[in-house]
Amino acid sequence: MSAQHFIALDTHCEFCVMVAVSKTGRIVKQQRCATTVPAIVAAMEGIRGSRWLTFEEGPLADWLARNLRPHVDRLLVCDPRRNALIAKENDKDDPIDAERLAQLLRGGYLKEVHQAQSLDRTILKQHVGFYHDRVRERVRQGHQLVAQLRRHGIFATIREVSDAEERRQLWKRLPARKVLRQDLDFVWEVYEILCVQEAQLRAELVRLARREEPVRRFEKLPGFGWIRSLTFYVCIDTPARFPSKSALWRYCGIGLERRHSGSGPQKTRLAHSGNRRLKNLLLGAAKSATAHGDNPFADKYTYWTHTKGMLPTTARRNVARCLANTLWSLWKTGSQYDPAHVHGVGRPSDLTHG
Repeated sequence: MSAQHFIALDTHCEFCVMVAVSKTGRIVKQQRCATTVPAIVAAMEGIRGSRWLTFEEGPLADWLARNLRPHVDRLLVCDPRRNALIAKENDKDDPIDAERLAQLLRGGYLKEVHQAQSLDRTILKQHVGFYHDRVRERVRQGHQLVAQLRRHGIFATIREVSDAEERRQLWKRLPARKVLRQDLDFVWEVYEILCVQEAQLRAELVRLARREEPVRRFEKLPGFGWIRSLTFYVCIDTPARFPSKSALWRYCGIGLERRHSGSGPQKTRLAHSGNRRLKNLLLGAAKSATAHGDNPFADKYTYWTHTKGMLPTTARRNVARCLANTLWSLWKTGSQYDPAHVHGVGRPSDLTHG
């Protein structure tokens, strides 16, 4: 039977520190090497037997995972937040961090972070993220522009500022100071550029979304357009990641977690961790679906708020869970969206306490 070794990398842009431990926890190899795939592979080749490799999620993780996976028996990208307290214990340097990571891998204590299996999917996910970053920056610039006007007693919305004639009238009400108008012109120019970029990126994303078969089915759901459907698709990547709908909800930031100790009461609360982008997406989709009406998700919202007396925020979160579960089911089964089937998805007893 071949020996089993647990290898950990403490990664940096210029170099990595590799530590390998045996099944009994003894260090069998410690080496510093350049952060290149050939150098890391060469460092691991001296380790005979079964090789399990781990390193923490970060900017280099996806690239390393794609290129190193063929050279090991098991590769696990782990969650650095779960390792933080252990990493801070006593002395700390790169070899110590790598050894602790290898020991955690040996003990089975690491939480795996999912990685895309192909370069195309990674690039598509990055492209979607870039679009959302442009939107966030455009909104930030708009808020900054409106806030600067308010400092001089001019109260206007970004919609009013976007109108050329309105903007000229607003600028006339500013104090007659050249530097002030220059500053506001600079902010406006950036806002205009971001609007153009956002429109171009959105058109490209819609084109890419139409090419993905699951996304075409997602887009049929109330509250979902091409951008939301594609964002859910690239963030989840594969429905097989989640063993249950509760695990899916927790990852999306809309799940529940239980707290209980001793003879005290058992409490259920919203999970604090989760993917913030997916959380905002699903809550936004729930808001759109309930506002539009004439769909089973809006019916659920009306039932929970009017019949059950739930708070609107709680009912909306329950609708978001129903939407996530429906998308997950469509993806797993390959079926089309059927409103008649939604009434059986996510009974109120499964979703309350949120």
